[in-house]
Amino acid sequence: MTSKRRRFIAVVAVVAAMALMVTGCGAKKDTSDTGGTKKATEVVIGIGAPLSDGAVALGKGMVRGTVLAVKQANASQELKDLGLTIATVEGDDKGDPTTGGSVATQFTSNPNLVGVMGHLNSGVTRVAVKIYNQAGIVQVSPANTAVDLTEMGMKNYFRVCTVDSVQGPAAADYAFKVAGKKVAFVVDDATVYGTGLADEWAKQFAADGGKVAGREKTTDKDTDFKALVTLIKSSGAEIVYYGGIYNSAALLSKQMKEGGVSIPLMGGDGIYDPEFIKLAGAANAKGDFCTSVGLPIDQLPKGQEFQAAFKAEFPSEAIAAYDAYSYDAANVIIKAIVQVAKDLGADKLTTTEGKAAIVAAVAKSSFEGVTGKVEFDAKGDTTNKAITVYTVGADGTWAPAAK
Repeated sequence: MTSKRRRFIAVVAVVAAMALMVTGCGAKKDTSDTGGTKKATEVVIGIGAPLSDGAVALGKGMVRGTVLAVKQANASQELKDLGLTIATVEGDDKGDPTTGGSVATQFTSNPNLVGVMGHLNSGVTRVAVKIYNQAGIVQVSPANTAVDLTEMGMKNYFRVCTVDSVQGPAAADYAFKVAGKKVAFVVDDATVYGTGLADEWAKQFAADGGKVAGREKTTDKDTDFKALVTLIKSSGAEIVYYGGIYNSAALLSKQMKEGGVSIPLMGGDGIYDPEFIKLAGAANAKGDFCTSVGLPIDQLPKGQEFQAAFKAEFPSEAIAAYDAYSYDAANVIIKAIVQVAKDLGADKLTTTEGKAAIVAAVAKSSFEGVTGKVEFDAKGDTTNKAITVYTVGADGTWAPAAK
């Protein structure tokens, strides 16, 4: 036998052995039609939130809410029967629109990504939503309140929170009609969120009969408000309304009180976090007000169930303003994924057809969430318009304000 002939026979033997290894009884393969083991299909939900800068406390809460929802889903028999698992990936947008655009681009480059739970800041979403829309990816926000976001013609965008045109007037009505404040000074941090909310508040306060004695802009990075405190003091204001998030709002409240301006500061959902009280100091924050979307969690039918699950999963953490809203937003996406997997098959979820079907399924959402009824109107806005006013009490915590 020639050496060439011997080499040929050896190669054939190796190939035959490899084929036997691949198809032999001990190998795992897709044997769904023969009762064997089938590898689960994995899809990904992105979590876009500020995690290292900006409203980090709220951003971390968004991660917690989403992770809890996904963990519960993966443990369900429904997903196991579908041969489906869901993973999450975090994108740190830092509360910055440019960074948020980069996060969106990174998310949409992942072939297994089928939805995004986020973002927190309306200004970030204004950039990111266009990128998701182009990729056909559904976005469900737990926190965006800028009115125009659902008027941009993006059919992939939804939110489970109500908007500034509801929240701002509700807060102004409370300040004028319940708290009895007739003169106000209005400040905003020049962000999309802060400006829009302050505009809505000021408009309603004036309509109620109140006087806006001054209006100033700052930035969401400002820390020194001494000059602003002087303006507020000379204006005769009985309340300050701040459009922005807790970081700067807390410092403004602190410096107001230390500067002899002993009037309450009021803000929106962006300041509804224990960090506001911590940064301002409980004594300075006492009597300050804020509004937040929805009702207090312990007043909601599924509130206790959520609190128990949250405590079991995150025993050392407190529930922040958007943990429950993120949980509901994530479940909007999860329920849509499950429905499409049933209709088209789990292997079709990451296709163009599958992603479009997920968007359509989200639009038809209707279920009882932790935050109340989860449904969307034709624009993608929630039908749940509830707003709660909170105040900082003597015990140094936020509690529902007297009506």
